[in-house]
Amino acid sequence: MRTYIVQRLLLSVPVIFGVSLLVFSIVRLLPGDPAIAVAGVHATPAYISQVREELGLDKGLHVQYYLFAANLLRGDLGTSTFYKRPVSAILLERFPRTLELTVAALLLAALLGVTAGIFSAVTRNSIIDGAAMLASLAGLAAPVFWLALMLQLFFAVHLGIFPSAGSGTIFHLILPSITLGAASAGLLARMTRSSMLEVLRQEYITTARAKGLSETIVIGKHALKNALIPVLTVLGLQFGSLLGGAVLTETIFAWPGVGRLLVDAILTRDYPVVQGTVLVLSVSFVGINLAVDILYAYLDPRIRFDVKGGAG
Repeated sequence: MRTYIVQRLLLSVPVIFGVSLLVFSIVRLLPGDPAIAVAGVHATPAYISQVREELGLDKGLHVQYYLFAANLLRGDLGTSTFYKRPVSAILLERFPRTLELTVAALLLAALLGVTAGIFSAVTRNSIIDGAAMLASLAGLAAPVFWLALMLQLFFAVHLGIFPSAGSGTIFHLILPSITLGAASAGLLARMTRSSMLEVLRQEYITTARAKGLSETIVIGKHALKNALIPVLTVLGLQFGSLLGGAVLTETIFAWPGVGRLLVDAILTRDYPVVQGTVLVLSVSFVGINLAVDILYAYLDPRIRFDVKGGAG
């Protein structure tokens, strides 16, 4: 197990390097000159050249990436050209709000999705099963922007139950978390149903029922534990996806997280913030995937890893 963890950590290094290189390259392919965006369209050529030199854009790409990577190793993400503050400080302010929204959305998705999947599997081919799967399909199919607008229109404008945008109270969190977690809830419901049905066909479940155990004990004590192992993997991956996929939700609901920060940074051509935000989200996703792999290997006793990292 220790060897597997070390190997997974080592494999994450080239992934993070590739992410940093990709982020660096994509940002520089964005249309527009960041020096002009910072200096202003009416700035003199001399001032634009000065700004370009301050941003390091007058150097070759390989030199720019070297300086970018060297700063990253020191924990320096640069200084925002728009806010005139260190990017790391801005992200430290915004990231907890995105994390708050992501955790709320994931908890909601897990509660609804896993519960619906269990009831759907236990009552296979019933009305409950059909309704649960139809609802899960709707959650998967509904576009985020459409669902967000419909929730705002119905619950905020017509009923006036929840605020339409902003943050500060738990009521501000409800509509964005529903919007962000709807697709994950649908996915978890279908995954849980499939996993439960597979487990319920196993011989040890038949044996437990033959012993006269109640259906509640058979489902809760014997079937559910094994059925949730693959669901935990999907849950961990969904956490990473939600963390990086909150851009639309945060923008529509004016939620002050890193997703909205990223949109604002793109509009203002704030290269350091764009680079820092995308890099932090990407590294977070890699770290979550690593944690999920380790958790899966720990929970599933059938997995054994040899010295070379193979499974047997």
